[in-house]
Amino acid sequence: MPAQKLIAVIARLPLPLLHLCGYCLGWLFWLIPNKKRRISYTNLHICLAELSPFQRHNLVRRSLIHEAQTLLEIPAILTRSKPQLQALVREVVGLEHLQQGMEKGNGAILAVPHLGNWEIIGLFASTLYPITSLYRPQHRTPEFDTFIREGRQKFGACLVPTDASGVRSLYKALDNNELIGILPDQNPGKGTGVFAPFFGKPANTMVLLSRLALRNHAKVLYCYTERLHWGRGFRMHFVPADDAIYNPDSVQSASALNAGLEQCIRQAPGQYWWSYKRFNIQPEGESSPYS
Repeated sequence: MPAQKLIAVIARLPLPLLHLCGYCLGWLFWLIPNKKRRISYTNLHICLAELSPFQRHNLVRRSLIHEAQTLLEIPAILTRSKPQLQALVREVVGLEHLQQGMEKGNGAILAVPHLGNWEIIGLFASTLYPITSLYRPQHRTPEFDTFIREGRQKFGACLVPTDASGVRSLYKALDNNELIGILPDQNPGKGTGVFAPFFGKPANTMVLLSRLALRNHAKVLYCYTERLHWGRGFRMHFVPADDAIYNPDSVQSASALNAGLEQCIRQAPGQYWWSYKRFNIQPEGESSPYS
């Protein structure tokens, strides 16, 4: 089946059915030896070493199920109308923090970890305020790239490239008292970040968010969605970042960023994207734990 037709079919399925399909697919990810499962176990051994073997197995299984559900939810979320999308968000916790930040006139930064379904956050936020986010094109799948780009921008969001021009657009958005969205738990690439603790392990961490925040003291909020059981929708959280994130020392700021991310992840560890190679780049002289 062509990619476009497959996306169209998935988009029409109700959320409970998508969650059931994701549940089955996630079980397969867990039962059959594969890269995602191996990386997840490695990350949990690093980040949550206090877990028993049974707890670790259970958490890997739940994480892979939620990852599969996220993947299947994307076509449905990106094709929903505004009322349908807003109806999926059953509860918003901490929205007042976002509103207070925007009232200050310096814009706000949404630090969006890969927790729950992060795709819905940009769409939901764009129904409230103008928002600009970085976007890396999906060159290998142009049809999917077009679908993603059009879907994310349909309520007025602005996607900008992950280059110097895109960064300038982020600064401009904050100057205009708008929102910007950043995925802060991705590896920024060798030589472009600083090493800061993440679950007690040095992780190559972005400095862009810290620099943006320091520019005009824009409000920084962690934002994540919690998937509710039985296809009932999502609970969205807005959590203010600690003031240490405005520290001009990049390592101290990155450490504060990661500490806040860790607190969010611990609220719903089974919904985090543990299959990502977060520690692939290590300090000089240390090897990747995924080798």
